[in-house]
Amino acid sequence: MTGRTSAGNKARQRRVVITGASAGVGRATALEFAAQGWCVGLIARGRAGLEGARADIERAGGTALILPADVADAQAVQRAADDAVAEWGGIDVWINAAMATVLAPVEDVTPDEFRRVTEVTYLGQVFGTQAALRQMKRQGHGTIVSVGSALAYRGIPLQAPYCAAKFATRGFLDSLRSELIHDKSPVRLTAVHLPAVNTPQFDWARNKMPRRAQPVPPIYQPQAIARALYSAAHDAPRELWLGGSAAKVILGDAVAPTRVDQVLADQGYSGQQTAEPAHERADNLFQPMDELQDFGANGRFDAEARPQVRTYDPGHLRGGAVVLSALLAAGGVAALLEARRGR
Repeated sequence: MTGRTSAGNKARQRRVVITGASAGVGRATALEFAAQGWCVGLIARGRAGLEGARADIERAGGTALILPADVADAQAVQRAADDAVAEWGGIDVWINAAMATVLAPVEDVTPDEFRRVTEVTYLGQVFGTQAALRQMKRQGHGTIVSVGSALAYRGIPLQAPYCAAKFATRGFLDSLRSELIHDKSPVRLTAVHLPAVNTPQFDWARNKMPRRAQPVPPIYQPQAIARALYSAAHDAPRELWLGGSAAKVILGDAVAPTRVDQVLADQGYSGQQTAEPAHERADNLFQPMDELQDFGANGRFDAEARPQVRTYDPGHLRGGAVVLSALLAAGGVAALLEARRGR
């Protein structure tokens, strides 16, 4: 924990708490906020990853607060929120970025694996949102950002637990959003749905397939996603889609789901695996991979990952534009997966 600051300084600080902050998108987002002068609360399980994130932030001149917690534990998440408030006097932005997944056909996923992915990827968002909401209602302001995925709209083969958790999160947010509007609450809520991102998850996630896991291109750097999340935390649109690939998947499934079913059946297996055989290794489903080693924000796809990502606000799509975009996107889903198959 960093040194405490005076009461006078607290009033001038902007304070963000990020789950899944030790690696990947959460780690990159923590550094983006720190670079903009924010105090950053870091929630994750892995001690080495948390310490690495804090060191990066402090080297950049920022202020970090380590808040070790498993997001599947509601009481631990609430304690983390309370510790952030005790340190800084409040929370201005809360970002739910923690996730877990299993790459396997449905019949090969155990009940415990389904339960754990659901607890982290869905209930982790619920518990984080509840903790943030309690504080933000007390202080009279705040923004909650949910890190989602195009897979919150379209399930793909081999990731049923993760896709289902993202679908559930979207329903949860719809319900909460209506409640906040009903209550005329000053708390803002935004969801940002991601494309494929170059993070360590593809070497961390539990993989029951014969070959190594990979994201379906185009792949984006986590730093590009972090910049979009920082912007979303300020503007608080209802929802954002990042990357043309995410927009195509969402719109394509809306207009031609049967076509997308077939495309994914044909290409979704090969598109999520490299040609390299998978080897026995540890994974982060039940225990953190970064407890003893810091892996940072980026995965092994730096050479092909894009440094910029385009942002789409679906609230700006209207009438015929939606239909036309969706029709074009229906073919785009096939093109995206074909690009991977041809690699």
